[in-house]
Amino acid sequence: MRSSILWGFAAFLLNFMFFVGYAEEVPTSEGTVKDARKPVLLEDIAAIEAFINAAEVVVIGFFKDLERPEVSEFRIIVQNIPEVPFAISNSSQVLSHYNVTRNTISLFREVDNKRQDVEIEDIKGLDADKLSRFVRANELRWVTEYNPMTAVGLFESVVETHLLLLTNKSSPMHTERMNKYREAAKLFQGKLLFILVDILAKGNDRVMSYFHLKKSQLPALAAYHTPDEEQEVLSLDDISVEIIKEFCDGFLQKLQAKEKLKTEDNVLKEEL
Repeated sequence: MRSSILWGFAAFLLNFMFFVGYAEEVPTSEGTVKDARKPVLLEDIAAIEAFINAAEVVVIGFFKDLERPEVSEFRIIVQNIPEVPFAISNSSQVLSHYNVTRNTISLFREVDNKRQDVEIEDIKGLDADKLSRFVRANELRWVTEYNPMTAVGLFESVVETHLLLLTNKSSPMHTERMNKYREAAKLFQGKLLFILVDILAKGNDRVMSYFHLKKSQLPALAAYHTPDEEQEVLSLDDISVEIIKEFCDGFLQKLQAKEKLKTEDNVLKEEL
């Protein structure tokens, strides 16, 4: 039942070198290219932990043998996704610490402290395109922009309450709004996922319809609890951290009260 609700909604919505990789001179038929990125080679647990803690989303390839064909595919996606830091390790100590028994590509994200793994032996015909889709689907951030790809990661997260900001990205106020929205997101780590919905993006008008909103009511916040589809909407004249926090606190308290009432009803039924 829960999965049908989640996927029904999803279908409806359907600093430096160490941390981001480094440039290498790569010979080509036209000369030398100096901006090719390579994953950072990390050889101990402390370096891995520092790497993970340095960004909202990082990807690490844990390989027993760096000469495997899959490693070449892994290196390709480093070029395809420049905004995500990549690292690689074949240290037996590191693999043991992270409970890696097979060659594995792991995505670590800060917003819900989650690790997503792809074990190489489990996927036939693994290639760079499939790896790229895995990263794109799971790279949730403090504020994740909604699109059909990120919808997968959003609805697979253990965080079941979402806050959507429906707004126009082309607005001159967008940068200021996003700064405040991102600041508020850090206050609710593990409690809510903060999502940006650009109302001008293709298909996102359906998101407005789902929450019964019109363009004249935007920007707006929409809170959504995935298990029972509980929702609440707030149209905004202005956005501030205080307004967002008050709205979120109120919605979470509403969910808690509903859960408490449900628990009390269940106890009463058992007693009868």
